[in-house]
Amino acid sequence: MSLNPQFGKIVPSQSQELLDSNYLQFNDPAGADFSSFAQQYLPEIYEQEVERYGNRTLSGFLRMVGAEMPMTSDQVIWSEQNRLHIAYDGCTLPTSLTINVNPTAAADVQNVISPNSTIVVLDPATGLEAKCLVTDSNTTTDVITIQPYTLANLSTFTATGLKVFVYGSEYAKGSSVTNGVAGVNTGDQFISVEPSFQQYANSPIIVRSKYVVNGSDMAQIGWVEIATEDGSSGYLWYLKAESETRLRFEDYLEMVCVEGEKVDGAVSPITGLKGTQGLFAAIEERGNVNVGFTAAAGLNAFDDILKNLDTQGAIEENMLFLQRQTALDFDDMLSAISAGAQGGTAYGLFENSEEMALNLGFSGFRRGSYDFYKTDWKYLNDASTRGGINGISSIEGVLVPAGTSTVYDQILGTNIRRPFLHVRYRASQADDRRMKSWLTGSAGGAFTSTLDAMEVNFLSERCLVTQAANNFVLFKGV
Repeated sequence: MSLNPQFGKIVPSQSQELLDSNYLQFNDPAGADFSSFAQQYLPEIYEQEVERYGNRTLSGFLRMVGAEMPMTSDQVIWSEQNRLHIAYDGCTLPTSLTINVNPTAAADVQNVISPNSTIVVLDPATGLEAKCLVTDSNTTTDVITIQPYTLANLSTFTATGLKVFVYGSEYAKGSSVTNGVAGVNTGDQFISVEPSFQQYANSPIIVRSKYVVNGSDMAQIGWVEIATEDGSSGYLWYLKAESETRLRFEDYLEMVCVEGEKVDGAVSPITGLKGTQGLFAAIEERGNVNVGFTAAAGLNAFDDILKNLDTQGAIEENMLFLQRQTALDFDDMLSAISAGAQGGTAYGLFENSEEMALNLGFSGFRRGSYDFYKTDWKYLNDASTRGGINGISSIEGVLVPAGTSTVYDQILGTNIRRPFLHVRYRASQADDRRMKSWLTGSAGGAFTSTLDAMEVNFLSERCLVTQAANNFVLFKGV
């Protein structure tokens, strides 16, 4: 018995059995693209896109630790204080009773030790130490003449690599102090110390991106429902591409402030552009770098970091943004520390609220006189960024001081307080370039040209200001 006409590809049979004429096959030669199968049966299609990488955005670091402020110039300049007390490294011993405090004749080092100053001379090579009285000081040759308090001379000291610092002065009864003249040795003439500062600068760079979709593709519906981190959803695929371009650009705005480098005109072939100094480059140049922190090194290695912080600004509260392995190393280190005198938990930065700290992803601990709040930094874990780099010179974390610093503002002409890390972006009453986006073309609501497409443009002009980088620590792999 046969059915006439036949519908589709199925031919009925008198008995219940599997035959070529009534069994659907994926490899049906009649339709290599499975068109014959689709005529009889539509596959089960999952509409929603699977978010296999979770939240893929990386920005947020600078929002936690800094601020954003407008600027109207091509360059931002700030000044940082120098140390208060007088000290010199790398001094030499021309004779057993003279010390050259500036043997390399560096332009930024000046002899300001006055006669009758009392100094400490340290010899790191031998561990010897001597307290001395300065009897003469020459600001032209940078040589001071000394008389030790408890030694005849410094003949047992190493001739190079000495450290000298001033701890006071001593004058005879009835003596007077007169102003000294540069290069003249007259015994008790006083050298006035003029305060100086270090000046730093950074320049904003222009960051741009664009997404283009033609008008025909905008009118094409898809079968997969898209969803993105910024809440965009629907069945129009170009919505996803436009949304991801925006998200990617917003990440770039932070990443360029973290990874940025200035162009070295002496070696770089780049012309017409100047680059910008990001966080990592600033710490490498002016901050502290710790190489190879591991759980095995543990507390002793971390205490070395604290001792170094003591020689810098000694900022009480600090934040640690860490790669996963380094965060685990810290957890292993902290597991051996009992509460109380050894450390314990600290949440001072978050109004001593554990709930607030945990909601932001931080856990706190105290060591010595310092509070630390640590969290994972997604940027260092993501396989498409720093998470895909392990080993030599890999960035494994950064210590950022909390709070603000006092700097001299060249434009305002006064001292102001600013976060240690903050972003400056170009803006004026005429144009705000913090984050610009606009449409061009003739599709998607834009009617600016005859181009049968929609162009979504993104632009920003910004740079990062890293103040007091000597208080930052960069953790690097071995």
